[in-house]
Amino acid sequence: MDFIDLKIQYRRIRESVNARIQRVLDHGQFVLGAEVAELEQKLAEFVGVKHCVTASSGTDTLLIALMAYGIGPGDEVITSPFTFIATGETILLVGATPVFVDIDPRTYNMDPGLLEQAITPRTKAIIPVSLYGQCADFDAINEIARRHRIPVIEDGAQSFGALYRGRRSCGLSEIGSTSFFPAKPLGAYGEGGALFTNDDELAKVMREIRVHGQDRRYHHPRLGINGRLDTLQAAVLLAKMEVFEDEIEARRRIGARYSELICDAFENVQDEKHRVTTPFIADGCTSVYAQYTIEVAERERVEAGMRARGIPTAVHYPVPLHFQPVFASLGYGPGSFPVSEAASQRVLSLPMHPYLSEEQQVAVVRALKEAVLN
Repeated sequence: MDFIDLKIQYRRIRESVNARIQRVLDHGQFVLGAEVAELEQKLAEFVGVKHCVTASSGTDTLLIALMAYGIGPGDEVITSPFTFIATGETILLVGATPVFVDIDPRTYNMDPGLLEQAITPRTKAIIPVSLYGQCADFDAINEIARRHRIPVIEDGAQSFGALYRGRRSCGLSEIGSTSFFPAKPLGAYGEGGALFTNDDELAKVMREIRVHGQDRRYHHPRLGINGRLDTLQAAVLLAKMEVFEDEIEARRRIGARYSELICDAFENVQDEKHRVTTPFIADGCTSVYAQYTIEVAERERVEAGMRARGIPTAVHYPVPLHFQPVFASLGYGPGSFPVSEAASQRVLSLPMHPYLSEEQQVAVVRALKEAVLN
């Protein structure tokens, strides 16, 4: 069994993918070809914002967003310690200081109740991470940010396609950022990412940063990067957009089935050692289940038991950012963010993709039960 099966998806969209790639090969505009503009228009319409700016990766989109705000040395940016390193990494790359806020124990997203106390006069942006496929609590976060006149950048790398109170992920704040890494809910066949905004000036600045800070050929009024999305990746993403809404619904259905199967399998288990916690979806939210992540005690033993039964698992993420050596100078120690630290010891992701069959899910949950209880 594959943890994420991209091959079955390709078989479904093979004709469209191949035809779109062939079209690019025929016209030869491999950088910022017509497919890039077409994709940006479709993505902006999907999210419900005025502007989409595609880029070379989800990491580069975060970097471009921070650069667009002019954030640099002496500034602070608030984010979550329980996320992939790219979120914190880009803050350091612009010379700013990451400031971490612990997570809600149920959603794994930034706890708005802890946000305001982390804000200082040096705070120049807040980057909530919409982890595992569900959006952070943007109404609460945006209200705090508005009072302090601080922009909010959503890291929606794992939540693209999800809804928050009727609005799409990446359209919930001043700037939304997502990734098209192949394993993401909408993934390319290589690296890619996109930025979303309703702000005309921000969109203009981010487009310039994406091409070396250029506003016209060989004229560079600002510092930029080489952050363009390849036309071939745009062609692949256009083909995938044709089935994306159907896949979102499949992810919702599969995630709900997992939770039902697990709850049934462990309904008579009372002791903490053998308890399995399924994902919590907040009111008004949906999840695209970039990962279907549970919590278990004795995770290494459960991982080994699953592996022995032929079921792949993954851990997102075993080391919170404040424990990573690259962030050691920030001075955080054990106990600084107890919820993140506890989650990092217990989370375990099960196989998840839109084409997972009910029979496969039954097999996964059977193996999980045996691994946990034996």
